[in-house]
Amino acid sequence: MTRLAALIILGLSTAMAAAQTAAPRAARTAPPDTVGEFANFGQWQGASEFIDQVAARDGFGKPELQAWLKQAQYVDSAVQLMKPAPPGRPKNWTAYRLRFVEPVRINAGVTFWNENAEALARAEARFGVPAEIIVGIIGVETVYGRNTGNFRVMDAITTLAFAYPNTPNREARMAYFRKELENTLLFAREANIDPFSLTGSYAGAIGWPQFMPGSIRQFAIDFDGDGRVDLRNSPVDAIGSVANFLVQHGWRSGDPIVFPTSAGAGSVPALPGAASTWQGFIGQGLEATYTTEDLRTGGVIPAVPLPADLRYGLIDLQNGGGPTEYWIATNNFYAITQYNRSYFYAMSVVDLGRAVRVARGRQ
Repeated sequence: MTRLAALIILGLSTAMAAAQTAAPRAARTAPPDTVGEFANFGQWQGASEFIDQVAARDGFGKPELQAWLKQAQYVDSAVQLMKPAPPGRPKNWTAYRLRFVEPVRINAGVTFWNENAEALARAEARFGVPAEIIVGIIGVETVYGRNTGNFRVMDAITTLAFAYPNTPNREARMAYFRKELENTLLFAREANIDPFSLTGSYAGAIGWPQFMPGSIRQFAIDFDGDGRVDLRNSPVDAIGSVANFLVQHGWRSGDPIVFPTSAGAGSVPALPGAASTWQGFIGQGLEATYTTEDLRTGGVIPAVPLPADLRYGLIDLQNGGGPTEYWIATNNFYAITQYNRSYFYAMSVVDLGRAVRVARGRQ
């Protein structure tokens, strides 16, 4: 039995699933890559409801939708990559950072900045997002257009919409990818392209900035003035779209991003004699909610004075068995996490952008 056959137990209609439950489970060692295997997703559980809803909402013909789902192929690697990491593996900020803030990416970032200096300056002036943050995001996402993904977006998103792995949040994630599947079809219709011509990541993200189809439709802009949005071939459109995305997610021009604590890397930031309530500041959502007085009374000591009119959060960057780093974040930091909901990701963007700026200044 292939991995796809095993997933059909979860994904096909209830009657078909029941008929398959007695079949032996496939061995988990060295599974074959089943990319290219037709799954006829139109027959999977939830497909009929999806077709009915999208046809009613968007004016697609049901036979057309059925044909697209039948044409989509199962992407096993997308399913595997969506599975959570094995339990017990500690997070390691230092190792994560080294994947992105490294010489190849920094040098590529300098070249990208030099080649697109006008567009970056224009985006910074219009949106208030520093060039280095835009450069950091595009560098972390695709190494400045080098690694945009070779999966057919329709295959990847359809697979995850109907064959998402069996995780605690499976239903919510399938609902998300079904919405992205709908957005893929709408975007293709609006752009007058074949939906199967779109390529991207294993999750269906597209182009230089790796926007999901829904984000393309909502946040991408024509920044090069050619009359169309093209995140696959236009770095200038990518630059403007990243800046617009951040502004739409709360970026405030001129505000800082993060501040170090006085303890620096490796120590718990605690004010002697203060109530040690700082641990409660961590993990309170991706939003800055605390005042400078909240931080002070909680025992958090900033390394530099904080603007009193802003709100803050405390982020922890765990280092495996080593000391954790603690930073004080503003809503601009949390705006970056709306791109990828990870402290590690957002801090890598900040650090890569800063490293590129410094390297470029040395030229």
